[in-house]
Amino acid sequence: MAKARSQRKKSAKSRPAQAGRPATDSRRERILREHLVRLLSEEQAHAGFDSAVANFPAALRGQKIADSPHTPWQLLEHLRIAQRDILEFSRNSEHVSPSFPEGYWPSNEAPPNTMAWEKSVRAFRADLRGMIALVRNPRNDLYAPILGGQGQTLLREAMLVADHNAYHLGQLLLLRRMGGA
Repeated sequence: MAKARSQRKKSAKSRPAQAGRPATDSRRERILREHLVRLLSEEQAHAGFDSAVANFPAALRGQKIADSPHTPWQLLEHLRIAQRDILEFSRNSEHVSPSFPEGYWPSNEAPPNTMAWEKSVRAFRADLRGMIALVRNPRNDLYAPILGGQGQTLLREAMLVADHNAYHLGQLLLLRRMGGA
C-alpha cells in the first residue's frame, strides 16, 4: 500500500493538475467505469483473487485454522456464491437469491476433491468477468435502479462485489499464512 501511495505521489508530480479542466458527463462516466473495473480486477489497496488462490496448498483447503469459523474452502465457495448472486441479480430481474445466510455458505468444510476447488476458482473468475462486462458496457446505466430490486443500482452492486471480495480474500490470505503457507 505504501508502494502504491509513493507511485501515486511520483506520478502526481509529473502530470499537470486537473483542477479547472472541464469534464463532460461522458468523460466522467468513462472514468468512473474505468475505476470500477480496476477496483474489481486489480490489486490496488487489497489483494486480488489470483494472488489469494495461486498455489493454495491442497492440505489447507478444508482445514479449520485457529479460531476461524470457516475453512479456506468455505471462504472460496462463499465468495463464488455471493458474487454469482450479485451478478445474476444485476442482469436478470427474474433471479432468485439463495436463502440467507445458509444459502451463501457450503455445508462441507473441505472440497470433495481437487477438481471442486479448481471448478470454484474458474467459476469465480468467469462471474467476475461477467460483472466487469456489465460495468464496461456503456448501454448499462450505472445509476438506474435494477429491475426487480429495491433501489439498488449497477454502481452499488459493482462496489458491493469489490468490497465483499476484498474482505473475504483478506480472510483467505490470513488463513493461508496462519496455516504456514
